[in-house]
Amino acid sequence: MDFSLTSVLIGATVFCSIFAFSRPTLLERWMFIPYRIKQRNQWDRFILSGFIHKDFMHLLFNMFTFYFFGGVVERFFKFQFGLELGGLIFVGFYLLALVVADIPTFVKQQNSPYYKALGASGGTSAMVFASIILMPLSDICLFGLLCLPGFLLGGFFLIYSYVKGKKGQDNINHDAHLYGAIFGIICILLLSPGSAIMFFEQLKSYRPF
Repeated sequence: MDFSLTSVLIGATVFCSIFAFSRPTLLERWMFIPYRIKQRNQWDRFILSGFIHKDFMHLLFNMFTFYFFGGVVERFFKFQFGLELGGLIFVGFYLLALVVADIPTFVKQQNSPYYKALGASGGTSAMVFASIILMPLSDICLFGLLCLPGFLLGGFFLIYSYVKGKKGQDNINHDAHLYGAIFGIICILLLSPGSAIMFFEQLKSYRPF
């Protein structure tokens, strides 16, 4: 059985999150706070904030999603590029997704001293949408109740994230979800251009009923 980098990243995130739950000083230092990044050059927050979470529910949701979709992307990269290079690309893809997903938020909030965010949502979104490109007709289920083909649910999610991000009326960083997803799509297509052909070939065979 292949060594699972997905499990390693999940294990590291779970450990860091639980460790930080009872250490407010560490949590504060690792949070994504654009103002402090700009003022104190704490650029490591782009990565560190992806390894901590608000609470167990936030952690469980992100890691549960990452487990299923990250495994798909990891296996694809290893198949395409070999175990070692594919594994390296997979880890780089995830870490870069954490950074890229937060860049628009940094630009928007860099002069707001009170804005804070944390969590692996940007990286997780990248994994979900990379897997949708690879398997667009595979069902994705919301809370085990509503199941739709990935390309349909993904499309609804992009629209929802864009609209909610524009409104900015809650404490969820919808921009990280949106730009993480876009990064995942673009990155998988750049690394494997043939995936675009396979994506549309699969869509042509889709029948709703």
